[in-house]
Amino acid sequence: MQNNQNTKIDFSLAFIIFLLFICSCVAIYSAQTTGQYGENFLLKQLVWYTAGIGIILGVITLDSDQLKKISWYAYGFGVALLAFLIVAPDSIAPYINGAKSWYKVPGFGSLQPSEFMKIFMILALANVITNHNANNRIKTIQSDFWLFLKLGLVTFLPLILVMQQPDLGTSLVLIAIFLGMTFISGITWKILVPLVASGGVLASTIMFFVIWHPDILEKYLGVQQYQFGRIYSWIDPYNYQSSTGFHLTRSLLAIGSGQTTGKGIGSREVYLPESHSDFIFSIIGEEFGFIGSSIVISLFFLLIYHITKIGMETKNPFYSYICVGVISMITFHVFQNIGMTIGVLPITGIPLPFISYGGSSLLGNMLGMGIIFSIRYHYKKYMFSTDN
Repeated sequence: MQNNQNTKIDFSLAFIIFLLFICSCVAIYSAQTTGQYGENFLLKQLVWYTAGIGIILGVITLDSDQLKKISWYAYGFGVALLAFLIVAPDSIAPYINGAKSWYKVPGFGSLQPSEFMKIFMILALANVITNHNANNRIKTIQSDFWLFLKLGLVTFLPLILVMQQPDLGTSLVLIAIFLGMTFISGITWKILVPLVASGGVLASTIMFFVIWHPDILEKYLGVQQYQFGRIYSWIDPYNYQSSTGFHLTRSLLAIGSGQTTGKGIGSREVYLPESHSDFIFSIIGEEFGFIGSSIVISLFFLLIYHITKIGMETKNPFYSYICVGVISMITFHVFQNIGMTIGVLPITGIPLPFISYGGSSLLGNMLGMGIIFSIRYHYKKYMFSTDN
């Protein structure tokens, strides 16, 4: 017996995105009233959301076979866009805030290809894992190590191009996607544990030298003193509040002053640059307090939980790996963005998904949601079927 067509649309996911949309509109409306720009960011965000809905409607019709076929084309297209940024003239790819990460598109604004590359990489990694596991039913250390190398290669190419821009925040997101999908790929822990331990030791060693012996990094690795600014301002923001610690100290003041219930919409008192984008959570904390902030965090929890449920229910491994990649991407974005606004993590310029203003970021996330809608749309064709 065939399902009713309406049951194939994931209305629960649509409702969660709608609630995030409402949060975004309210926060951006408040942010732009006291921001340093004279633009109507709320109107632009409405346009981006409308375009995002169009992307979802276009992607939802693609089944797993079609997604597999286009995954490598999309990946190659994304890599080509990132590579061309390096040689593109400033008239096409201008420097913005010290990074060459955007294309100038007439009549459209700026387009950041790395935001779409996240989704393209998820599709490519899911394709690699699915094909490898299908061709290697009997797992060995050698086959698992070969899978790890393939996943690393797929990640390395866009990662090195993004780091050239330079864009630390997006680079960390790509690494988070790689780690999340690698852990769920079936690779033995005999390989993963030593690699994770080595990465932890390396990160700890670098942090030790940054804090206690930066002169060694300057002498042997050519790292400049100013590049340590974000770490120092994160550890002791009030000592750097006139420079690199300004945003963090203002963000802490804004969120702290919101207390339990907040000051109310439009009642902001703390001036914070870029509050409509990277520091949108500071607006929410000041105007809606702990309660409003908790509601926003709960919405992200529901979103991640819902995607997890979809990934576990589908019988298609390719779909499941895509869900893991999207979960890894959103989870890292949320933790990093909120963490940097409350001083738990260093500032990296990562937006809050679906809430921060930004066309490329929102369209990239909506592309990811379109694929999740597609999974729900296609994985149950018949009411009593257990097939994809």
